[in-house]
Amino acid sequence: MLYSAFILGLISSLHCIGMCGPIAMMLPVDHQNEAKKVTQIVTYHLGRLTAYATIGMIFGLLGRGFFLAGLQQNLSIFIGVAMIIAVLIPEKVFSRYNFSKPVYRIISKIKSSLGSQFKNRSYKSLFTIGLLNGFLPCGMVYVALFGAIAMQSAGFGILYMLLFGLGTIPLMTTVVYLHSLIKLPFRNKIQKAIPYVAFIIGVLFILRGLGLGIPYVSPSNMSLFVQGTPNCH
Repeated sequence: MLYSAFILGLISSLHCIGMCGPIAMMLPVDHQNEAKKVTQIVTYHLGRLTAYATIGMIFGLLGRGFFLAGLQQNLSIFIGVAMIIAVLIPEKVFSRYNFSKPVYRIISKIKSSLGSQFKNRSYKSLFTIGLLNGFLPCGMVYVALFGAIAMQSAGFGILYMLLFGLGTIPLMTTVVYLHSLIKLPFRNKIQKAIPYVAFIIGVLFILRGLGLGIPYVSPSNMSLFVQGTPNCH
């Protein structure tokens, strides 16, 4: 299922253009020095990847607990169903509830710190912008975290979120260079594909949990990544 992380990140970057695109467009990079600009953008992405890896580790550890309890396949089915429900329920239904209210103060501090980092072009500031950007609430990151929690260890959780982050890099980098060409109507059109991709990934998690004996898609053993019983010859 690790391949789904990169695919999700790649498709999610269409959503990122609308949500995080403005941050990428405002990055305090040196537009006069192309080589320096590249290293600055890389530094920004390293900050985002660090944030994703951190939360991937936390949710991977949580998934490890489910795995040790023998609930991994049931969890995979639950997560797949949750992904599908999330894309089927209209966004306006979620908008009625402020799910981030319990951590509103933390989010406000992150946004405040993020704004102050745009005042200079230091690599430290660019890394911090990426780091804080990665911790901002995002629906597609939440979907990726469903995948991370379905992993059976902290290491796989980190890897899942890193692959997700890598998938977002190509388009997020393009935004920095071609932001004037990416108009709002275009962003709105391509974002329509995101629910379909999330739905397909949800189905894959359900199939994985069912253990139907289909190689690479729905293996019959309880472990998603590690062989259940060793082969001794």
